[in-house]
Amino acid sequence: MAGIKDVAARAGVSVATVSRVLNDHSGVREETRARVLAAVSELSYRPNTLARSLRTDQTRTLGLVISDVLNPFFTELARAVEDEARARGYSVIIGNADEQLTLQDHHVRTLLDRRIDGLLVSPADGDSLALREAALAGIPMVFVDRWIAGLDVPLVRADGRSAVRELVAHLYALGHRKLAIITGPVASTTSNERLAAFRSALAEHGLPLPDDYIGQGDFQTASGRRVTENFFTLPEPPDAVFATDNLMALGVMEQVRTLGLRVPDDVSLAAFDDIPWFVHTDPPITAIAQPTQQLGHRAVAALTDLVERGSPRTESGGRSAGSVTLSAHLIARRSCGEDERTRR
Repeated sequence: MAGIKDVAARAGVSVATVSRVLNDHSGVREETRARVLAAVSELSYRPNTLARSLRTDQTRTLGLVISDVLNPFFTELARAVEDEARARGYSVIIGNADEQLTLQDHHVRTLLDRRIDGLLVSPADGDSLALREAALAGIPMVFVDRWIAGLDVPLVRADGRSAVRELVAHLYALGHRKLAIITGPVASTTSNERLAAFRSALAEHGLPLPDDYIGQGDFQTASGRRVTENFFTLPEPPDAVFATDNLMALGVMEQVRTLGLRVPDDVSLAAFDDIPWFVHTDPPITAIAQPTQQLGHRAVAALTDLVERGSPRTESGGRSAGSVTLSAHLIARRSCGEDERTRR
């Protein structure tokens, strides 16, 4: 009986391309699609997922563990992962860690017990025994957006450092000199990177970053409210706040209104991780946008390379073979006091 590799060989394409055609993915040229379908017909190929999993010990299933399904960034990321996985002939099982390490590790072990072919993870704060065990066991695995230091696992991420630098220059040009930041958990790789980039960018403009202007959040709305309240108990509150994720930015805006103040009249606000409804807030929020769909697509590509070829492609800019680094960019709106000349 002909298998999918036979079809790929007859059509002169990759197994992934055959999967795309069989799953009616739109991103295949008509000439290629016709060639694959002709090969399917000639070989009388009939896909049988259960039989294939029994023969090859593969289930055509990927696991995705995300940090917080209520965070719009991760919601969009999960959608992108599902779309690309389906196009490649895979199903996805999703686990929501809710920013809790113990819950994340529970999902990881449960997914591995279900014989998934590979694992995509955006790690929660802290070290993970389950992920370290999976890496040492050789489980095909890719980190997306966040990572764990010391684990040689391919990482697909967006480098936001240049965008943070652009944001600080933007705020400085608008006249802001007292800039504060709300960070994520202490052990979060993305949070630490954004704080370091912010501090470095301030130094370029001769601006300090006092300890009182560094608020410790947890990527949740409530922490944005709490830190903002603390900022406004200071003798000199900041005139601009940079929240390092979208939910904390929402908390900033809520607390500013609770205090009877307004953005940007009393304090400016910028966020990392743009989301669609930022354009509908009053005022629309200036934000750093990540290429979320591309992150999801490239993460699935890197993982299926591991699953199907045994080793991923090497791409420049990554931290290990198969890693991919994309770029984030600033979108200026009106929450930092921009006028028509400064908006983009």
